Amino acid sequence: MRSSRAMIMKPYPHGSRRERLETKFKPLIHEQLYFSSSVSYMGNKKVPILRLYRYKEAFAYDFVKEFLNRFRASIQDYVFDPFAGIGTTNFTAMLHRIPSVGIEKLPIAYFVAKTLPLFITLKEGEIRKVFSSLIKEVPKCRPAEIAMDVPIMKRAFPENILLILRKLKTAIEKLNYPYNDIFLLLFFSILEECSFTSKDGQFLRLKPKKRISDPIKALSEKVAQAEEDICRLKFFVPDLTENEMPVPDIYFGDARDLSNINFKKRPTIILTSPPYANRYDYTRTYALELCFHFVKNFEELKAVRFGILRSHIESKIREDEKPNHPVVEEVVETLRSKKLNNPRIPIMLTTYFIDMEKVIKEWSKILASGGKVAMIVDNVRFEGEVVPVDLVLSEMAEDEGFEVKEIIVARYKGNSSQQMKKYGMIPVRESIVVWEKP
Repeated sequence: MRSSRAMIMKPYPHGSRRERLETKFKPLIHEQLYFSSSVSYMGNKKVPILRLYRYKEAFAYDFVKEFLNRFRASIQDYVFDPFAGIGTTNFTAMLHRIPSVGIEKLPIAYFVAKTLPLFITLKEGEIRKVFSSLIKEVPKCRPAEIAMDVPIMKRAFPENILLILRKLKTAIEKLNYPYNDIFLLLFFSILEECSFTSKDGQFLRLKPKKRISDPIKALSEKVAQAEEDICRLKFFVPDLTENEMPVPDIYFGDARDLSNINFKKRPTIILTSPPYANRYDYTRTYALELCFHFVKNFEELKAVRFGILRSHIESKIREDEKPNHPVVEEVVETLRSKKLNNPRIPIMLTTYFIDMEKVIKEWSKILASGGKVAMIVDNVRFEGEVVPVDLVLSEMAEDEGFEVKEIIVARYKGNSSQQMKKYGMIPVRESIVVWEKP
């Protein structure tokens, strides 16, 4: 009799290159599932300052703290995050008095990573006082110029709400530093709730029936949250002294080429998480923020899209670019023989691993001898074909001279009901790969 429960399938065909790679690394793979909340943004929901801007691709403060402890980091170290995102690694290192450097290619994330440390310099009541003056100026301001030719911007806001937001942005831009940057960050954090959009998976989805917030009220609530966080930070880090905090070096740059980054010395620790090969396009997810400040039109938005690491479905490939690892070649060939919901998936996988190989090569050049790496990666599955990203990247790292110390399974992800009916239950790892440079 057939069971009603989905059958758990083996992730790879017998005798495949993926199975052989799994066998090779099996002794180093082990579970530490208590990491499940710290490899995602969920772990930051109660962390002062880091919770102010919801960057759903981020990992948590606790992940960084744990590996700073595991790697016995001290003020003599120099921590590097080549995919800084909103700067969780750098902010956490700063609170632990450890110098750090981060680089980021997505303009909104780079801005947030640069701005979050500014909150430590503020006194209680300071933001609230500036806000009181700010809102009086809003009615007098002209609407700010934004990238209105981007399709989502024409449908994301009611006309009256959009007008208030544009005037509010102009008022914020008139503030002196650092208040202009601090209030811009808070402004970006309310755009989603003031719109008909929702950051949902790989899209910024339109929800026409969504109840939206008044911008002034939403910003007022965010100011109150920031004030609370400035107060809470003293209890979160009891011996916090601003003068002892090494402000992180945050650069706008590309992890595929570190030649222009001004490292103060060779990094000794890398704590990071690159974009996942899961089709998500950050320039779509964060389109509102980008269009309000960082791009002037649709052409500039597309330039950002095609300038970031090629992990999304619109990734472009050159004629001479081919799969750069036997497992990637196997998966790409198999997927090309299947009917895919998007025929560009093989291109995305090919370009993703080409780009990540460049990234790893750069790390091998700049990391100090004895330097350690802890990187969160997500295995992916398309039409039942599992891609062991953690293992492929680890073998690439070996080729560049790194020693793979362990592969920690932080959590398992299931698949959709439609995929389960077709292929059975295939659990997929989200892992922390740990490498060392001899």
